[in-house]
Amino acid sequence: MREQAGFGGSELGRLVGMSPAQVTQMEAGRIGISVDRLRTIAATCMCVNEPLIAALSDIITEREKPGWWEEYRGTLSSDFVDVAEFEAQARKLTVYTMAFVPGQLQTGPYAAAVFAQSFPPLPRHEIDLRTAFRMQRQRLIRSGALPYSAFIHEAALRMRFSGPAVLTEQFDALIEDSERPTISVRVVPFDIGAMPSSNENFAYADGPVPELDGAQVDTSLGIRIFDAPAHMAKFRSLLARLDSGALSESDSRDFIGNIKKEMEGKCE
Repeated sequence: MREQAGFGGSELGRLVGMSPAQVTQMEAGRIGISVDRLRTIAATCMCVNEPLIAALSDIITEREKPGWWEEYRGTLSSDFVDVAEFEAQARKLTVYTMAFVPGQLQTGPYAAAVFAQSFPPLPRHEIDLRTAFRMQRQRLIRSGALPYSAFIHEAALRMRFSGPAVLTEQFDALIEDSERPTISVRVVPFDIGAMPSSNENFAYADGPVPELDGAQVDTSLGIRIFDAPAHMAKFRSLLARLDSGALSESDSRDFIGNIKKEMEGKCE
């Protein structure tokens, strides 16, 4: 709102009775504001986008109610907690992975096997804690409360994080989840050629209004969350390309089933 009105941080602070430091901290999410303060800022910035103002007001109100993930704060890396909160704010979640089955669709044994591959190696109690947290994150998806779409690169399906028993269970669960009415699973096969962002997994969260969409990207140094308009336009373009190149939901189920059979045949 401030940028669209052409105000600097100091100018906005002067107009609404905040210090420049408070404006900076507010915009960085380090301090909260009241709904009344939000509406004062909106009026000062000549913002007449009532759906956006209402959505921001709802977020302020909801943030006063601690989420389930808060019980893990202080015991898990803040990245894990931030991802759970990021997903809880979404109205729809779309993910792309090429290294492993998406976390929201992993079985417990598969998730533990993925965490066990971390380097440096994690202690057993840390693997168990991360796995339990991941299983709790899945409740939102499996409850049907959050529409969910996953684009899974073939490379992720062929990664062997564990033995045949764990992988078979994971493939069966993936096929079962793909048949749920609020979950879409589509495979991006090798034979369609190069695909965008082939070196990173990302999640796109539809907000209550388009201005509040966001994207979360996994990196080797942790997660990054983006919300700038230019970044969001890039991610929407990437998803459009994935949508045009991925197999249909039905063909994806058959594809996953065939990989499962290939693996079982090699292990006989």
